[in-house]
Amino acid sequence: MDVRSNGVQSKKTRLRVWFVRVCSSIVLYTCIVQLVAVGELWHPRLLSTLSSRITTITYFSILHPEQSIPVPAPLPPPRIYKSHGYLKVSCNGGLNQMRAAICDMVAIARLLNLTLVVPELDKTSFWSDPSNFGDIFDVRHFLDSLRDEVKIIKRLPRRNRKVAAQVLVMPPVSWSNETYYLEQILPLFNKYKAIHFNKTDARLANNGLSLNLQKLRCRVNYQSLKFAPHIEALGNKLVQILKKRGSFVALHLRYEMDMLAFSGCTHGCTEKEAEQLKLMRYAYPWWREKEIVSEEKRLQGLCPLTPEEAALVLQALGFQKDTQIYIASGEIYGSNRRLAALRAAFPGIVKKEMLLDPRDLQQFQNHSSQMAALDFTVSVASDVFIPTYDGNMAKLVEGHRRYLGFRKTVTLDRKLLVRLLDLHQNKTLSWEEFSVAVQLAHVKKVVHPGRRTVILEKPKEEDYFYANPHECICNGIICDVPDLNNSRQPGAAKFH
Repeated sequence: MDVRSNGVQSKKTRLRVWFVRVCSSIVLYTCIVQLVAVGELWHPRLLSTLSSRITTITYFSILHPEQSIPVPAPLPPPRIYKSHGYLKVSCNGGLNQMRAAICDMVAIARLLNLTLVVPELDKTSFWSDPSNFGDIFDVRHFLDSLRDEVKIIKRLPRRNRKVAAQVLVMPPVSWSNETYYLEQILPLFNKYKAIHFNKTDARLANNGLSLNLQKLRCRVNYQSLKFAPHIEALGNKLVQILKKRGSFVALHLRYEMDMLAFSGCTHGCTEKEAEQLKLMRYAYPWWREKEIVSEEKRLQGLCPLTPEEAALVLQALGFQKDTQIYIASGEIYGSNRRLAALRAAFPGIVKKEMLLDPRDLQQFQNHSSQMAALDFTVSVASDVFIPTYDGNMAKLVEGHRRYLGFRKTVTLDRKLLVRLLDLHQNKTLSWEEFSVAVQLAHVKKVVHPGRRTVILEKPKEEDYFYANPHECICNGIICDVPDLNNSRQPGAAKFH
């Protein structure tokens, strides 16, 4: 009797313990839900901040398993100011054109004391990349790192009907200075709650701006625009693979279909390819120049070097056959057929598709801007960077490498090179004469400290701010000394 009674009593005790645990769990879960809800009301960025931190830590742990997780730096105090309204921007162009535009828009929002909405990226251009800002850049870092300069929000307030009804859509004037924005744009906020800039390329002048504004453009570019964790991790993985094999050159071979169609450069193409490129140029209305004489543009130095020309130039500059060369570009027009001469001259040519497992690149497919971000990461980290065309990526990588301590960058004089190449190929110049001429022409083309060239009233022809932001890198470095490369003799310059 006593044994049966004890068994029943024991079962009741276990049931009570189980019941208490279940009830406690329910109460605890309810409390957590309530705390999160209240927290979101008090601090709407809390959860997204935690999510961003967790994602960053996860990728860091995968990439650097042997290192301890870095402690994030404390956030700067927010700048308190009365906002005159909201600035919404839609960036246009490829990754690097949009990157520069984002830096400009932050500077404009700071100048006018506006609230900036996280920029929208171009989804309608040739590349048709569906990526949003957060797919390419670390949104939380972007917001937090600039909180002491400008307030940035993720979207316009949805519940504020006045804001929704009073939005002016307009493109600002290209290459404008502070006076234009203060006198022409700021007064518009007396009538409109928000302004939407639907064009953002080159809307801020290279020169004539205040030092603080120029330094803010640099801060955004070099500190606030971090790539999203998945891009940063894979880009760093690429760099590590390359460095384990030895030093390497990043060759920005801009011989891609969109560039050739846009520029009308068809040197080396078949008649069928030239016609295909022409049809594409006519298919895109925003490519204004339609009838183009390819050879005239080439002789003016306005065409990217062909892969065959690039091979000869690299050899003339003294790069050896065993040089490891990373092709920082998308699909080369003509594919393997056009790369044959370059590969024969330099068997150590590699591309990201050759170095990575296809599964690593699977999420990047059909996302050209994310692919370009990988090439950007490798180009900045390379031992030598050589662009075959001075487009947006070439200019921004050059500026980034200047900022990081003037890493070796060789900017090619294409106008002179095509003449030398033609003279060599028609046997007017021997190989030795051609090689000496190429080296002599590029003694002063290795990037070094110096100030931008200013051409009044011709901003397109002067040095681009993001290629040489000297306001941000000349502290402690003498940028006004005569070019030391002038004293070098032919053949003395080292390009590798």
